[in-house]
Amino acid sequence: MMWVLGAGLGGGLLLLVSPRLWPAGERKRDRRDRWAPVRARLGLAGLGRVPVPVFLLVSVIVGLVLAGVALLVTSVPLVGLLTAVAGTALPWILVSLRAGGRRRERSALWPDVVDHLVAAARSGLAVPDAVGSLGRQGPEDLRPEFRAFARDYAASASWGGALDRLKATLDDPVADRVLETLRMAREVGGSDLTAILRQLSASLRDEAATRAELDARQSWVRNAAKLGVAAPWLILVLLSTRPEAAAAYAAPEGTALILVGAVVSVLAYRLMLVVGRLPSERRWFR
Repeated sequence: MMWVLGAGLGGGLLLLVSPRLWPAGERKRDRRDRWAPVRARLGLAGLGRVPVPVFLLVSVIVGLVLAGVALLVTSVPLVGLLTAVAGTALPWILVSLRAGGRRRERSALWPDVVDHLVAAARSGLAVPDAVGSLGRQGPEDLRPEFRAFARDYAASASWGGALDRLKATLDDPVADRVLETLRMAREVGGSDLTAILRQLSASLRDEAATRAELDARQSWVRNAAKLGVAAPWLILVLLSTRPEAAAAYAAPEGTALILVGAVVSVLAYRLMLVVGRLPSERRWFR
């Protein structure tokens, strides 16, 4: 009787989770789509030509090298294992930091982009031609994307499709606002485009200045989080260089202490990052 009840309970649980495991009509995704966020982050960090397998291989090699160094210094297997995990994640952390920095730098360029668009509109250029001219006269860091837009528009003659692909390439909420303003101006028409763009440029500059000031004030929270997480582990490494301390940390009690410290460090670091992070602008016009 018990096995019947167990089978019924298992079948009921399977039916509950089956809509999520096997959604009706869902197509199988291409395996390459799984790495799309990684490729996008690498591209934003300026490493778009680096293949994802190569990046993963480098991450594993860095983790193994750092783990070997930790084992040589401390002789504690658990410290080596944790160092391997942290070392494997280190390249991704560095790429994320670089991508975040470049995203902030690009966001600061959009007021200049709008100024170029105002000058192009006043000179009599059509909206698609004004956007394409940014590939020659716009900010240096954004010129490749706008040159690609000019080639795309020349080949397809589809303003909406080329603009959507440009938005997907830029992947920036500020770019979405600017490009959607241009889309509306072209589709609706009117003579107020330059005035609207000037107001948008002033708004973007004020927003960038406010965000930069708040980010500078919150930087001490992030720096305190990094120092608070790194300091105990540096002390652990220094203590583990002594044979008696290494033997104590290799014991079951020392292993439990290191594991608890690792969990607490990760949770505290994530909490401090949440406290010190400014809310990022969402992309509303995808």
